[in-house]
Amino acid sequence: MPGYLFRAMHGERRPLLVATNGYDATIYEMFLGQAVPALRRGYHCLVFDGPGQGAVLFEQGIPIRADWETVVNAVVDTMVEREEIDADRIALTGWSLGGHLALRAASGEPRLAACIADPALLSIGAGAIGRLRAAGISASVIERYPNIDDATLAPIAEAIHGDRAQRWAVEQRGFWVHGVSTLGEYLKATVPFSLEGRLDAISCPTALTAAEEDPLARSADQVHEALTCPKTLLRFTAAEGAGDHCEMHNRTLLDQRVFDWLDDTLSTPRP
Repeated sequence: MPGYLFRAMHGERRPLLVATNGYDATIYEMFLGQAVPALRRGYHCLVFDGPGQGAVLFEQGIPIRADWETVVNAVVDTMVEREEIDADRIALTGWSLGGHLALRAASGEPRLAACIADPALLSIGAGAIGRLRAAGISASVIERYPNIDDATLAPIAEAIHGDRAQRWAVEQRGFWVHGVSTLGEYLKATVPFSLEGRLDAISCPTALTAAEEDPLARSADQVHEALTCPKTLLRFTAAEGAGDHCEMHNRTLLDQRVFDWLDDTLSTPRP
């Protein structure tokens, strides 16, 4: 997996923030979005392209996988022996779909000292079902999700193809990321991307974000309630300029609150 380790100060043993990306972003966006604020707060920061992301998708054609703990296991394996890394203070953060992936990874990687999900997305399937409802598909058909036949999906597939934004979101991006070629295959591919039954396996302190107008944050309260680890829900509002997806119009506020939480969390010895 392509990746870059940015060091806060050369030769100093410091905590590490591992940043995992979202659905269609690249490793270069994470430099400004994740590495710069981490370096300013004295953290080393590792950014990487995983399956279905950036160069791994563009150049190697490897689709995304739901078991992100397998991906992060390999990442942590490469970091714990490095002299400049404090192996007891490795945190994982993810933005956009990366919020879901970070939580999934934390459910299977006990070496993490903290996890940040920006936002706390429970599943991809909820969005897929929402598209079906918006297209006027009956409740009886939606109950068969994801096993809906191609004939029933044909009008929806045609409508998606005819809408530029939806064509990009589903056909050009979604099909490519998941390695599928039809709407029916896409619906089936989204099923494993769910945290149902896994959240109680997360043991490290976890911070969740919920921006007021971010549709991916609608499940934040549900995720927060299901967690049994030490947990914090950070809410952001439109009035603060941080109410949009991933608080994108006020990342400074997000960074301040998240890194304050992370400083406090990693200053407490792990049990």
